[in-house]
Amino acid sequence: MTRKEIFLTSAFRENSVWKQILGICSSLAVTNLMLNSLIMGIGVIFALALSSLTVSLIRDYTPRSVRMIAQTLIMAAYVIMVDILLKAFMPQISKQLGPYVGLIITNCILMGRLEAFASKNPPLDSLVDGIGAGIGYTFVLLLISFVRELFGFGTLFGIRILGSWWTNWSIMVMAPSAFFLLALLIWIVNSKYYKEG
Repeated sequence: MTRKEIFLTSAFRENSVWKQILGICSSLAVTNLMLNSLIMGIGVIFALALSSLTVSLIRDYTPRSVRMIAQTLIMAAYVIMVDILLKAFMPQISKQLGPYVGLIITNCILMGRLEAFASKNPPLDSLVDGIGAGIGYTFVLLLISFVRELFGFGTLFGIRILGSWWTNWSIMVMAPSAFFLLALLIWIVNSKYYKEG
């Protein structure tokens, strides 16, 4: 498989959220604003790409008995870097994201990609897979937050889009809207694939 195919597969064809139904907790938690979703997505891309690269580099030297622990420690190191950078340079967004940045460590998307791909493939392929899976995850977050922020606040990235005539839908700001939007997205994507198959 070429690196382009690896990227497209991990980002879209086998997207961890809409095809494998993984990592939906943060998909529901941080998608009320597009900026929060984008920052969370960039954090996941950074942590997943570098974790995949690192796990792949040491895969031949990691005993099977401690492989999962080693992967978790590697991932935790990169997530802590993301958390520190956010607190240092974006303290307001860091407060808004709250504990969800730290929970990247336990995100099943990351654990799944490290175990399924990075631990069995060369470093550059693993890096591309990690970037692809992170971008696919970010794409889902941005799709959901686009609808929630637009209808819930009348804004996109904090910029007023809908005029004063618009009445904000308070349901879009609440967590249930993310659940229903994610369910709708999963249904649309998977019904398309079933029709093709």
